[in-house]
Amino acid sequence: MAWLRLIRWKNLVIIYLTQLLVWACVMLPMWQYTESPMLLNGFNFSLLTISTILIAAAGYIINDYFDIKIDVINKPEKVVLERSISLKTAIVSHTTLNVAGIVLAAIVAKQVHHYEWLLLQFVCTALLWFYSTHFKRRFVIGNFVVAILTAFTIIVFMLYEPAIHYYWFRTGFVKVMNGYAPNPVWVLGIYTYFAFMLTWMREVVKDMEDFKGDAEEGCITMPIKWGLKRSIRFTQVLGLLVIIPLLFGAVKLFKASWWLLGVYTIVVLVVPIAIWLVFLQREATKAHYHKASNGIKLIMVLGISSLIIYYFQVHV
Repeated sequence: MAWLRLIRWKNLVIIYLTQLLVWACVMLPMWQYTESPMLLNGFNFSLLTISTILIAAAGYIINDYFDIKIDVINKPEKVVLERSISLKTAIVSHTTLNVAGIVLAAIVAKQVHHYEWLLLQFVCTALLWFYSTHFKRRFVIGNFVVAILTAFTIIVFMLYEPAIHYYWFRTGFVKVMNGYAPNPVWVLGIYTYFAFMLTWMREVVKDMEDFKGDAEEGCITMPIKWGLKRSIRFTQVLGLLVIIPLLFGAVKLFKASWWLLGVYTIVVLVVPIAIWLVFLQREATKAHYHKASNGIKLIMVLGISSLIIYYFQVHV
């Protein structure tokens, strides 16, 4: 149980489900109309997603390793290092998981002789290390790095699938067997954008939740430098930058007669985000910000789940 808490197993499940839906609902249907053979079959998809999960788990371990003092203040009940798991074991596990993750990605890259793709995995491991040692305690950059890493969970498939490279510089719709479908690169780009923005919002809220411990350890997070009220305003601006494109997207979906996906966008995404932005400013307590953090995580899950509706509207 201590290990599961350490590697944030719930977050790892979300990462897996995100990548599974991206692969199954957007990339796998490309087999029906692509001229190039697809690299990410079931086996290679499994290797790449396990690679992502292992590297993410290693990141959670190293984050807790360098945050023991802060976590003892912010969430003492959740601290497992030095209680259930030794620091030495944590470091060895971190290194092992990273190496295993890179090896699995290398197996996929080797099949098409594109070893340069492994730079993405190396960049992720480096960012996770420096996030834990430096970036997390810095103004804005820590939140931004985590948002970028979240976006990478989708970008990795756009990089490792040669069949999708053909669509990178094409706009609008592409021809499929039964008509036309949105360019898959555009679809994945949209989901990448929202994953990035919602993660950025959540990271700012988590800094609000951890305000006390971060301040005592000399961190310079946004709530510490700007104050809670100004940080809330910044988060609300980010929220508007999510809502506005969603509204434009919903209008286009209605015009295309994709009613189900359009209604889902408004009812399940736009309305909850708007409510969340109002809810965020109601209180200034640790418990309140914890609820807000969980709320935005739920919205992220609902957002990626819309890929199921997208699949049935486009490919069935």
